[in-house]
Amino acid sequence: MLCIGVNIKDQTLSVNDSVNGVRIKSYLVSTSKYGVGQEMGSYKTPIGKHYIRAKIGDGAPSNAVFVSRRRTGEIFNSDLREQFPQRDWILTRIMWLSGCELGVNRLGQVDTMRRFIYIHGAPDDVEMGIPGSIGCIRMRNVDLVELFDLVDVGTSVNIDNGEG
Repeated sequence: MLCIGVNIKDQTLSVNDSVNGVRIKSYLVSTSKYGVGQEMGSYKTPIGKHYIRAKIGDGAPSNAVFVSRRRTGEIFNSDLREQFPQRDWILTRIMWLSGCELGVNRLGQVDTMRRFIYIHGAPDDVEMGIPGSIGCIRMRNVDLVELFDLVDVGTSVNIDNGEG
């Protein structure tokens, strides 16, 4: 069985074999430009134990645009970016996270799922390895497709600030 680890400090996402702890893959990501935090409306990346609640977009083309977890029929390009300069681009696939720790990242004002925290694709020119999102974990589209095909709904995701 596989598990995912996200290291905020290093801006990496690793796929590990949960039985023997061997790292299978590692990717650069981009987490929140506002840092880590659990609170609703904070736009921060939540830490702690999570799992993939839903996988959305199987078979969608690279750069397919999603709004409210639904494909818009658009394919991201520079003209679309100019038309909607304020949009937070969610592209290609979505893995919707749910927290596992009551009062930390589950229920109430700290609920990861109700905050709509995803692992998702981003425009190809978005730099990875540095914080830049508004809470989600952004990935390169090619990496996201690979990850999406590797893991299942229910896969554990541990988001760690990397400080300890």
